[in-house]
Amino acid sequence: MIRITKIFTFETAHVLYNYDGKCKNMHGHSYKLFVTVKGKPVNDLENPKNGMVVDFGDIKSIVKSEIVDVWDHAVLINGLSPHKELGESLENQGHKVIYCTFQPTCENMLYAIAAKIKSKLPSEVSLAYLKLHETENSYGEWFAEDNQ
Repeated sequence: MIRITKIFTFETAHVLYNYDGKCKNMHGHSYKLFVTVKGKPVNDLENPKNGMVVDFGDIKSIVKSEIVDVWDHAVLINGLSPHKELGESLENQGHKVIYCTFQPTCENMLYAIAAKIKSKLPSEVSLAYLKLHETENSYGEWFAEDNQ
């Protein structure tokens, strides 16, 4: 079994409803996402992906279309909270708003990212690990073995 990792960056804002610290105010982060998948390398001389678990380009395509292109330069808001009104106001002013069904913390974002990526991976490849840096020295991690 081999693990391979691709790293992505994106800029996203969020606001945490009912939080008791500074993050109750809307603010943004330069997120850095590490995506690790695992599988057995193809062992078929006639296969153009011979020697690969999965093409890095395929991982890039999945993560860009499911996460980066959607969340980049958007504001994540808990759509189940009174902040929905804030989101609607921002949308009316032309801003990109993503309504989550969860509090948009780094931890919950990891659950959402995992679900989106897992649903798009080829059957012979599995998501092994995610790391999401919210800042240079603060991050959350998702491990497949903890989420069976």
